[in-house]
Amino acid sequence: MNRHILLQVEGLKKYFPIGGGIFRKPRHFVKAIDGITLSISRGEIFGLVGESGCGKTTIGRCIIRLEEPTEGRIIFDGKEIGGLSRGQMRSLRRDMQMIFQDPYSSLNPRKTVGRIISEAYGVHGLYSREERKERMEELVGLVGLRPEHIYRYPYEFSGGQRQRICVARAIALNPKLVVADEPVSALDVSIQAQILNLLVDLQARLSLTYLFISHDLSVVRHICDRVAVMYLGRIVEQAGRNGLFSRPLHPYTQGLLSAVPKPDPFSPRKGRKIRGEVASQIFPPGGCPFHPRCPDAISICSETRPELTEVEPGHWTACHRLKRGHLF
Repeated sequence: MNRHILLQVEGLKKYFPIGGGIFRKPRHFVKAIDGITLSISRGEIFGLVGESGCGKTTIGRCIIRLEEPTEGRIIFDGKEIGGLSRGQMRSLRRDMQMIFQDPYSSLNPRKTVGRIISEAYGVHGLYSREERKERMEELVGLVGLRPEHIYRYPYEFSGGQRQRICVARAIALNPKLVVADEPVSALDVSIQAQILNLLVDLQARLSLTYLFISHDLSVVRHICDRVAVMYLGRIVEQAGRNGLFSRPLHPYTQGLLSAVPKPDPFSPRKGRKIRGEVASQIFPPGGCPFHPRCPDAISICSETRPELTEVEPGHWTACHRLKRGHLF
């Protein structure tokens, strides 16, 4: 494994059973993740985008092991973590933390901010009582809050302030990797930029690595170094930020970018709209999962699933009609 790679995911799958019962096998499975392979370098902000329900959040939860993968390998900092016990994962989670989407439901309303942030210190047996207080005050200062805020309860804060508390909790143990699951989607637009700038600032200060999950392409363009686009549990395109946004190759990515609001409502809109609805994750279409909605689909698209292939240096796409970055 490359020593600069912090996280390597290989062939990751997560199927949720439906139907059946205690004594009966499941009738079907929801294929939330259907064979994901990706790598994240140290110090990188790696973006994961796609429509709601494509499996983005499930990937983050599987990496942290809040969900157990059905199949595949997860290698973190050179160690495969798929078979680790709960006790082994507890010590490893010092290096892997998560920022959840909703700052309102992810904070315990019965605990003060100080107790919320310092809870991890008790779990891992870190610092004395005085040292914990100093550390908490340092953390709330890093995220733009005041020292006296550690004595208040979550209901006393605005949504943006609550998300700052969630960020402070995530960085409390100096993790190597932070999974940020839609960290600004529940916030007002005026507050989103502040939280994004905070995440970028902390990444530079603390040498953090982010897996940044979002459905908002403009947010991803602002913060991420590389981006992977997901559709129906699979990655359909992956590239550096500039390459993806200046030259999207997959028809699905092109459709997503054409839907991004433009500053001038009267300017002509480039690209093509994505037609139809997302297919069922229980009964996905054969071949390429996007072919029922694709304007460029040909006969092979309904017969054979395309593999993610490097069509240009650093630019990977899963499309039968793409060869060396050009339609043929």
